[in-house]
Amino acid sequence: MAAPANKTLKDLNGTWIMNKTLSDPTDPILQLQGIGWLIRQGIKLATIQLNTTQFPDPTTSASHIDIVQPGFGNIGGTTEKRVLDGEVREHTDHIFGAVKGHTKWTTLSSLSDDNEDERFLKEGWYKGEGGADGVGGEEMVDSYVERVDGSWDARQIWGFREVEVGGGKKERRHARRTVVRKKGKKDVKRATLVYDYRPREEGAA
Repeated sequence: MAAPANKTLKDLNGTWIMNKTLSDPTDPILQLQGIGWLIRQGIKLATIQLNTTQFPDPTTSASHIDIVQPGFGNIGGTTEKRVLDGEVREHTDHIFGAVKGHTKWTTLSSLSDDNEDERFLKEGWYKGEGGADGVGGEEMVDSYVERVDGSWDARQIWGFREVEVGGGKKERRHARRTVVRKKGKKDVKRATLVYDYRPREEGAA
């Protein structure tokens, strides 16, 4: 379903399910990141579900976004714990291995039209995100991660977009624009990922 009007980047609490029909294919990105064929096939068939809890740090007031992704088939689940303070942190999971990165608030106007990747990341956001002209001052989530071994890096901008859902109808959806690059090479993959919203069941993780 479409994202309710009260769901913003300041309140992502709930369950977000990747809509594979509305999203770009993820297999080329996963392949560039060195994910094996069997795991990629499992991801193609799986429901990608992000159980999200967002809350302020009681000490610093920095926003925390905790995301639990249930496992599927023989692939275990993953947990992301993000703090939007721009500090670099390391993390290891069974899909991407050892990675490090940071998450912070940014504005679309801070992204350069002269940089091909940043131009892609800033395009097409909903008027309520980034200002009415699409390049204004409202804050977006800016996420950067790289493999510790230096094989690839990835950057995402999170926000909300008006998405064509069929029959000429458009709906407001949570989305993430993603750029992944093979380090030291020209290999690059770009994609827009679109998510359906589902309220969190009371007591669910």
